[in-house]
Amino acid sequence: MSCGCFGASTILRKSSDKHVSNSEQDQEAVTITKTRTFSFNELRIATNNFNLSNKIGRGGFGIVYKGILRNGMVVAVKLLSAESKQGEREFLTEIETISNVKHPNLVQLLGCCVHGRDQILVYEYLENNSIDRALLGPRRSKKLDWRRRSAICLGTARGLSFLHEQLVPRIVHRDIKGSNVLLDADFQPKIGDFGLAKLFPDNISHITTKIAGTTGYLAPEYALGGHLTVKADVYSYGILTLEIVSGRTWANADHGGVQKLLAEWAWELYQEEKLLDLVDPELEEFPENEVLRYVKVALFCTQAAASRRPLMSQVIEMLSRNVRLKENELTPPGFFDDSASLSGRSAKDKLSGTSNSYQMNSFPSTITQVTPR
Repeated sequence: MSCGCFGASTILRKSSDKHVSNSEQDQEAVTITKTRTFSFNELRIATNNFNLSNKIGRGGFGIVYKGILRNGMVVAVKLLSAESKQGEREFLTEIETISNVKHPNLVQLLGCCVHGRDQILVYEYLENNSIDRALLGPRRSKKLDWRRRSAICLGTARGLSFLHEQLVPRIVHRDIKGSNVLLDADFQPKIGDFGLAKLFPDNISHITTKIAGTTGYLAPEYALGGHLTVKADVYSYGILTLEIVSGRTWANADHGGVQKLLAEWAWELYQEEKLLDLVDPELEEFPENEVLRYVKVALFCTQAAASRRPLMSQVIEMLSRNVRLKENELTPPGFFDDSASLSGRSAKDKLSGTSNSYQMNSFPSTITQVTPR
């Protein structure tokens, strides 16, 4: 038996008319939209009974399959884990968050299905999977030249800027990482997986909440005390940009035979004026000045103090225009030193950078800030 699935959407573009009254805005904000319902049988047939040969990904809360609907449309079908309470929470959050949001750099949610204990989300299908698969997976894409990498960084920034600054209420994603940024046929990026997202009314600057996200991408102030603002996403974006430039994972930077966190290594190279050593050896040709600017912008995004990080609209300006960066204002990055977590991972996971989204039940013990020598 399948049942209908409805998403109550309160997400609207900010009005360009500054004179709209609060009562008019409130009336707009309670608009209810209906999310398309797929039947379980329709999705079962589309995925060949959820055959593992159609598996295209796995997140913290479920498996994603490639499916072909009766009309020939190719979709991505995410079957959430029936045993996971977080999966149920993610299911409802994702529908309520993005069922009515469209942007070129956001994955489009097409609909959903509830069948007994099975909860399913249906998205647009993106041919080139995710950034981490294309960049860090066992079958690395040889097509990620600098032109495409820079476009991925810029497109991801535009998607985040839209979420943070152009929606009412604003959205903080909370889990920006390579596996959650997908690539279409032209390698244009689209942010997906909004299961951990939080909505921010305009009159609230921050919230204190249970920590959720992925080790390595957590902003220090959020990992330490659950203090969440849009700057938490900015931090994650900075780590992701370092990964895109370097072709390394956040936890796998080799500096003189010593394993360091990527943000830590990047800062040391910046101090030594050797930032080009960070660049992925697979990049045979690249504009040095532009690459240096991208790395420096990433360092601005990963500064330990949230207040010093730029807004995503400022990041877009710094990336897309040859503006002079105020490097005298740049301070060292901070990062979540989760040594216990890393030591508990298998050698294979450490090398591949495998990581899942999660909700933390206790605060981490150590926050590290790199200090100048």
